[in-house]
Amino acid sequence: MTKKKKKKPMLSPSAQLGMIALLIPIAITVCVFAFFAWKELQTLPIFEKLAREKALEEIQQNFDMKIPEQYIPIYVAAEEKYGVPWTLLAAHHRIETRFSSMKSLVSPAGAEGPMQFMPCTFVGWKHPSCSGLGKGDISKAELMNPETIKKYGGYGVDANGDGIADPFDIEDAIFSAANYLSKNGAADGHLKEAVFKYNHSDEYVKKVLHYFNLYNDYHDELKEAVVLNKEK
Repeated sequence: MTKKKKKKPMLSPSAQLGMIALLIPIAITVCVFAFFAWKELQTLPIFEKLAREKALEEIQQNFDMKIPEQYIPIYVAAEEKYGVPWTLLAAHHRIETRFSSMKSLVSPAGAEGPMQFMPCTFVGWKHPSCSGLGKGDISKAELMNPETIKKYGGYGVDANGDGIADPFDIEDAIFSAANYLSKNGAADGHLKEAVFKYNHSDEYVKKVLHYFNLYNDYHDELKEAVVLNKEK
């Protein structure tokens, strides 16, 4: 039987070593290029947005009920105008109507809207029908009229510039709450006193400040993640 001849390698051992030595720096160069290309891709708006969304989701996991993202820019805008921490406004919203998720936004006592304003507080206690708890006998036209509110010294605000101050409109309601809290000391750092003015209950104050402190730990991170996403 004829013995099979062994095939000679195409490259000698020394040539193979030379080829490996040549390929190693090329491979390193490719890896380095890929690394910096990936870093550059991460600066694109879409990747930045995804990173912010991931960061927001991770923060929201610390809360028993997520802060709806669509409300955060409104809280922030009210903070900028009235000097009241947006996280305090979020805390009030969480306690008053669970971020507007309750079936009815009118309480048995007559408080109305996402931030639960008594009509007399909204339109002003100088209104001739205002007394007691503040339900009053106020028509819808009076309640939502900025001039009437100004006349009677109320806290209602036309935040979106549509000509009416509506306690059921989310922007008007949040800005009105910021207006109230600001004028009662929150803008000067007297948060506890301002919250007590909003609702004369120590238990209420305790609950609102609990959520305020919880949200305020992420004040800047939440603001950046949501507001920048909206701008992009």
